[in-house]
Parts: sequence; structure tokens; C-alpha cells
Amino acid sequence: MGIKNNFSYSGQLFILLAAVLWGTTGTSQALAPAAGTPQSIGALRLLVGGLGLALYALSKNPNMFRQIGFMSALPAGFFVASYQIFFFWGVSLTGVAVGTMVAIGSAPVFAGLIDTVWFRKPPPISWLISTLLAVSGCLILLGFSGSIQIEPVGILLAAGAGLSYALYSFLMKKLLIGRAPESVAALVFCIGALFLLPVLFTADLTWVWTVQGMIMVIHLGLLATSLSYYLFCRGLEKIPVSTVVTLSLAEPFTATILGIIVLHETLDVTGWIGLAMILSGLVLLGVPMPQRSLR
Repeated sequence: MGIKNNFSYSGQLFILLAAVLWGTTGTSQALAPAAGTPQSIGALRLLVGGLGLALYALSKNPNMFRQIGFMSALPAGFFVASYQIFFFWGVSLTGVAVGTMVAIGSAPVFAGLIDTVWFRKPPPISWLISTLLAVSGCLILLGFSGSIQIEPVGILLAAGAGLSYALYSFLMKKLLIGRAPESVAALVFCIGALFLLPVLFTADLTWVWTVQGMIMVIHLGLLATSLSYYLFCRGLEKIPVSTVVTLSLAEPFTATILGIIVLHETLDVTGWIGLAMILSGLVLLGVPMPQRSLR
């Protein structure tokens, strides 16, 4: 029985930075013009983000779309698209903090189940402890007595976003083998944008041309998508998917802090304890621990 350590500081840092950028998306939607629907916001995010990634990737490798293959990236693109709809719809119903916490807080659970059932590879004990601590913090936040109301349908939609996130993380991890991260991210997000194009054809997009609307779309597309998913793929190359999705709990942590500061949502003492538990789980996961191999 040997000891191996696949810990990667750079991989963890890339995921944490991506998660912080993702944590701004719910607040951005809450500040969007009233005419902006969850479906149109999600579709525009993918369109602008996918185009931004594609321009960068094509500047480095003009043949990147042909090298990866449309059909290979199709399933990942589908789940990226479904994530946008589930996430923004869930957040619109149950609020920024709670919707984000459920979406990303459920993803590590789904990822652990997929690893165990599908790949027959149970995650390490360190991941289990960190995830239990962080997800428990999310559950505590769901039960706090602050100003945010819980909407069951919104919770269900947010959980659908968590499942979509876990699935496209596994699919993109496979696509990244031997390929540039910006190329994989660009193709997957362009495919996701194609799935959501019908939404844009039927939606009222006049709000996009307002100053407030343009700032939100640029932020969601270029920063919270193009940049964040480039960082995400760089991190996904280096560390396991189960670790990636647990580190992504930095997103609801960021979203909750922004909800309090920007949107004036409130937390009681119990809510702050939940936040502290999420942060503790992330810190614990950031400590390198040797993993035992059965080989």
C-alpha cells in the first residue's frame, strides 16, 4: 500500500478564483433591469462568454474546434446550458444567497455519488469531512431566521443546477485530457449557447441596450463566464472533480456576503455560524493531506 499526494496549490487557487467570480452572478441578476428574465440572462451569459472564450482560444489555436469535435463536447454543452436555466430561474424564485447555496452546495454531494456509483471510486476521507462541514454550513444557512424566504420550487430548480454542474464537470474533465483548457471551455460554452439561442429569439431584449443592462451582460459574459471558466478548466486539469465542486462552495460564500453588503439581505447569529462552517470546510480542503492508494 503506497502513499501518493496529488495536491495542487495552483489547481485549488484557480478553482477558488473562478468560484468567487461565479459568486457575483446572482447579485448581478438581482440588479438587472426588471425586463431581464432568468432564461434570457442565462442565454446571454453563455453567448457572450462563449464568444469571448472562442476568440481567445482561436487566437492561440485556429484548429481547436476541429481537434476536439462537436459531438464529443455536445453532452457537456447541454449540461452547461441546463445549469444556466436552472440556476437563474431558481435564484429568481428563492433569492440570491439561498439559491446559490443550494445550487453549489448540492454539487459536491452529486459529484461524490457519481464518483462512487459511476466510476467506482469513492472520494478520500479528507474530501468527505470537508464536504460534510461545508454542506452542513449551507443547510444551516437555509434554516436561518434572516430576511430571505425559502421557495420550494426555487430550491428544486437550484438543486437541478447543482446536478448539472457536477455532470458537466466530469464531462469537461474527460475532454481536457491532452487538450488546451481554453479550447475545451470555448467549444463547450459555444454549444451551450446554441442550446439557448431559441430563448433569445423569443425574448424581449430591449433592456440589454440600457447602461445597466449592458454592464450586467458584459460582466456576466466576460468576467463571470469567459475568465472564470478558463480558470475553472485550468484547475480541473490538476485536481479531482470531487475536490473541484467542494471548492466551488466559495461561490455561495461570496454570494451570501454580496447579498448582505449589496442587496442588504440579513443574517442572524445562526447564519453567520453557517458561513463559518462553509469557510472552515474550504480551508480544511486546502490543507494537503496524503491519500492512501490500494495499489
